[in-house]
Amino acid sequence: MNHSTEVLNEEGLLHGEEEVVVEHTQNQNDGMKITKKDMDMEETMVEAEVKVIGEVETLVGGHDSVFCCLSIVMVDFGVFRLGSTLGVNYGQVANDLPTPEQVLTLLTWLKVSSARIYDANPQVLAAFANTGIDLIVTVPDEEVRRLTDPQLALQWVAANVRPYLPATMITGIAVGNEVFTSGDTTLMADLAPAMASIRAALVRLGLETRVHVSSANSLAVLESSYPPSCGAFKGELAGAMAPFLQFLAATGAPFWVNTYPYFAYKDDPSGIPLDYALLNPNAGMEDPHTRLRYDNMLYAQVDAAIFALARLGYGGVEVRVSETGWPSKGDADEAGASAENARVYNRNLLVRQMANEGTPLVPDRRLEVYLFALFNEDLKPGPTSERNYGLFHPDGTMAYNLGLAALPSSSSTTASIALTSSATTRILLFKAVDLCKIDVEAVLQISEMNNIWYCDGVEFRFCNQNAGMQN
Repeated sequence: MNHSTEVLNEEGLLHGEEEVVVEHTQNQNDGMKITKKDMDMEETMVEAEVKVIGEVETLVGGHDSVFCCLSIVMVDFGVFRLGSTLGVNYGQVANDLPTPEQVLTLLTWLKVSSARIYDANPQVLAAFANTGIDLIVTVPDEEVRRLTDPQLALQWVAANVRPYLPATMITGIAVGNEVFTSGDTTLMADLAPAMASIRAALVRLGLETRVHVSSANSLAVLESSYPPSCGAFKGELAGAMAPFLQFLAATGAPFWVNTYPYFAYKDDPSGIPLDYALLNPNAGMEDPHTRLRYDNMLYAQVDAAIFALARLGYGGVEVRVSETGWPSKGDADEAGASAENARVYNRNLLVRQMANEGTPLVPDRRLEVYLFALFNEDLKPGPTSERNYGLFHPDGTMAYNLGLAALPSSSSTTASIALTSSATTRILLFKAVDLCKIDVEAVLQISEMNNIWYCDGVEFRFCNQNAGMQN
């Protein structure tokens, strides 16, 4: 094992400033550690640790590279956790995705604590064991009819849920996806019976208190969503949806909705303010009937769904967001689809979730949201935007920088900020050919109060400044 030690701030130290010792090793499992000593030689606690928590093999520029996931854990200041704020959708309609084990490394790095998948893939379920990540699994549309049979539903739960509990924290089963806007009347009619059969199987196996049963719906089930107080379901769907809504009310399951302000903006870019759609500061709108003020479209759409449920007598059913996001790329006629808009939307959503915001109608109940999606899915049909909702490309590189502060870009830059907290703790995804010689041209800055860390490759410098960075 070949260790080396670098002492930083060797010049210009004043009394009261701190000396930083950085240890790193060529053994990737040992990682790097930062310790701090004051000028009186009294050791202080280890305040930050940089540690390799996994790697994803990929092919970049014709050469084998390694993606090293490194997280900087600020002991004094706490750790930014995506999972304590946003869930994430882990779709797999793509070529050359990382293995479930490698994806788990990425989710661990992001500190994700909840995820949704669109099947019940046994490799994913096994990989997520003992991770603490809450997982919602899905019964695909083509399986719904079969599971109306109580015995087959029992077999499905016994094979796809029970063996993995409690190690894999399966908390929900989504039956179908956007069934009521599929145009398939048979599928619509089968949904509630299949959900009832699956619920009965959970009860029989003693799992009903661990796992809820529901189904994600497109916002297009609403006839009206503006103003929110006029939210109402489409008349032609009311009959088909009645058994489904009755099931949710009887079992205490949530109404999941896929809501995308991007779609509304794309269809009417001249009529909808972009800032309102992106959750940016803006004048907003006031609902003339409730006098509630909305400063973003997402919350208005969620409250419209709440009003629609209440209109049919299901005001006690909680609305949660199963999907929302913004595409980083689109066709010429897809207004607003850009990496910058995707970055702004997801960043603003993240900040609001970190503040535990509810909607204007239900301000004291934190809105549960799952971001769509973890990866761009290049095998999806449809317009270009459909394949570009991911935070990451299938090979693990970032689709865009979601950080609160931008990094300088260049063709040779090999590091990028991933996600950022309001406390400006930065997390890096390093792309390196040699683990012990990380070539980082971009600069990572971590500030907390008056302290700023600078990371430039494996060289760290600690400075005292009069003011921290601006978010």
